[in-house]
Formats: sequence, C-alpha cells, structure tokens
Amino acid sequence: MFAEFKEFIAKGNVMELAVAVIIAGAFGTIVTSLTGDVIMPIVGFVFGGADFSSYFILLSTPEGYTGSTTDYAALKEAGAAMIGYGALITTIINFVILAFVIFLLVRYANKVKARMEESKAEEVAGPTEIELLTEIRDALKK
Repeated sequence: MFAEFKEFIAKGNVMELAVAVIIAGAFGTIVTSLTGDVIMPIVGFVFGGADFSSYFILLSTPEGYTGSTTDYAALKEAGAAMIGYGALITTIINFVILAFVIFLLVRYANKVKARMEESKAEEVAGPTEIELLTEIRDALKK
C-alpha cells in the first residue's frame, strides 16, 4: 500500500498540483497585500473613507459594554452582534482583483501557446499546392 501511495504521489499531475497550490497561496498573499495596502486606500480616499473593513451595522451591544459604539475592533472583541458589510466589500474587491489578474495570466499563457503551435504548424507544413504542381509538371517533362 505504501508503494502504491508513493507511486501516486510521484505522478506528474499530483506534483504539478502541489506546486500550483503552494504558488497560489503565495500569490494570494501578494494580491491581498496589493489590495489592502495599495488599492483599498485609494478606493477609500475616493469614496471618502480610509478603510471599508470598519464599516458595519451594529445590531446590539453586549451587556456591560462601555466603549464606543463606532469602534469596530472593540465591538468585535466584546462580542457585539454586527453585520460587517465593509469586510465583505473588501473581500469582494480582493476577489475581483485576483480574478482579473488570473484572467490576464491565462490570456497571456494562451497567446504564448497559440504562437508556439503556430510556429510548429509552419515548421511541419509541407510543400504548397503550387510547389506540388510544379514538381508534377517537372516530373512529366522528364
């Protein structure tokens, strides 16, 4: 059973998938940083707020809570019932940016693949119709 498992793991597809998952995790961190540190501050500035993640609707405050009802972090730590729609907005923006970047990468990869196939087709292409007819004519003349 161990040998069978080792054979399964050693297959190319499993190894490629493992590498893809690791790279995707690192890429996700880069996109999160790009979104949180570069894009979200600009979006927040344009819409008049510094950070969407602190936007929320307070449903109820916990008993004995004496802090500010506008401090998202303090309310969350105290266990207040809230709808954190700002965090959802941030997550949606992260997703859209990630999807767009992946789209650009796939688009580029498809163009490279098409160029490679095009160059292979040109290399493999045999004589043209005119060249064949010329060869037949020359053969008949002999």
